[in-house]
Amino acid sequence: MSSTTVAPTGATADPSRCAAGTFPWAAGTSPWAAGTSPWAAGSSPWAAGAWGRVPVLRAVQGLASILHAAFIFFACFAFSDASPYDLVAIPTIVLWLALGIRLHRGAMPLVLLLLAYLASIGIALLPYLNEPLSVSWTVQLAYLVVTCIFFAMLYADDTRARIEVALKAYTASCVLSAALGIVGYLQLLGIEDLFYKYGRASGTFQDPNVFGSFLTLGALYLIHGLLSGSTRRPLLSLASLVVVMAGIFLSFSRGSWGGTVVAVVVMVGALYATSRSRALRRRIVTLGLVTVGFGAVALAGLLSIDSVAQTFQTRAAVTQDYDEGETGRFGNQIRGMGMLLEEPFGFGPLRWRQIFNLEPHNSYIGSFANGGWVAGTVFIALVAATTFVGVRLMLRPSPYRAYAQIVFPALLMFFLQALQIDVEKWRHVYMMLGMIWALEAARLHAAGLPLISPLISPLTDPFRGRIAGHPSVAVPAGTDGGREVGGGGERTVSGAKVRP
Repeated sequence: MSSTTVAPTGATADPSRCAAGTFPWAAGTSPWAAGTSPWAAGSSPWAAGAWGRVPVLRAVQGLASILHAAFIFFACFAFSDASPYDLVAIPTIVLWLALGIRLHRGAMPLVLLLLAYLASIGIALLPYLNEPLSVSWTVQLAYLVVTCIFFAMLYADDTRARIEVALKAYTASCVLSAALGIVGYLQLLGIEDLFYKYGRASGTFQDPNVFGSFLTLGALYLIHGLLSGSTRRPLLSLASLVVVMAGIFLSFSRGSWGGTVVAVVVMVGALYATSRSRALRRRIVTLGLVTVGFGAVALAGLLSIDSVAQTFQTRAAVTQDYDEGETGRFGNQIRGMGMLLEEPFGFGPLRWRQIFNLEPHNSYIGSFANGGWVAGTVFIALVAATTFVGVRLMLRPSPYRAYAQIVFPALLMFFLQALQIDVEKWRHVYMMLGMIWALEAARLHAAGLPLISPLISPLTDPFRGRIAGHPSVAVPAGTDGGREVGGGGERTVSGAKVRP
């Protein structure tokens, strides 16, 4: 019987080579023989520099992007003071700093105002260092300030790609939290107080008021995509919007209801005013009317449910029992403001509740109470400066106007809500604050330098043609979305004229 010998290479072996001493694996000639093994010291492919062919930097950047998306997504989990958001925060910030994100001059006003605010709070804390609650509150505030500065640095470069990821992750967290809030309100799980508190949907939050307000930015992102036609999956966006809006309604938060209405009106108004497309304006009007009609029908249907109607009637009142009276919210505020006139350093961090047995429910008054006259003045200056920058970003032509039209109305809602609730410890407020100043830094950068980062070219940028390409900032024929064209005092960047 004959047999065929297969050589190590997979070809048929030559019988003549099987003779003693000529077979490739004969003693002394085998590659596994001592001194000839490819794994012997000094001959390893890794020792020879094979790591140089592994895209380590690209892998690290991919990990940083995943952590960034997780960081934003986990913002919806606020069952307790410590959340997955906080656990992911440190590795995300450290890794992105290691990759070389920068602080641009356009964001410096934000940094200076935040540091001044934090310093005044720290000075007010000095007499109360023996009070754990005051100390922990100040430490948490310092942490939130760090995250805000980080967001201002992160989104100032590769702005479109990074903010697109952030808004998608945030909207996904809104849909999840709203869905859980609806499930909790309907008591489908049969578990008391899970995603449901005080007869109101609370989703993944401790407080229904925070839950309802958190959802507003996700709703704005979905509405903007549907109105501008930039969404690639309109049916999915519409279904997600219904879930988010139902969550806002079932939170029965007066601030969330009013704030969402104001934010939507501001965003739609800015989009309409800045669009030069008649087709887009007709689309905005048509879809706006359809949405109002659909919303009215949906509201009527919900109010036909007795339990919903009863809670709505109670929550829709201008004031609640805890608002009225000398020791109510408004009475405490009036007495507290009189006392603060004689306290230049305020009452100290988190000490308003010790005096009045109730939070101030007003972030402007709270800033004076927590850090004194300097902190209160700086807080008002921060709100005023951010409002000026945000309105200018929404109205002035730039490659980032569409994002400003989504983020700033939501942040403006929180500035207004700060008149009737304490927002200075809400994580997502600091994220939006950092975003707005990052957009301002990116706008200033785009006015004088090429828009596209060397790491993202017009051919490889996966986000070209999305929000940044909707009609309000569309790139006309003959222009390059990533390079400046034209000269003199005005430049055209991504089809929009911007002044240096």
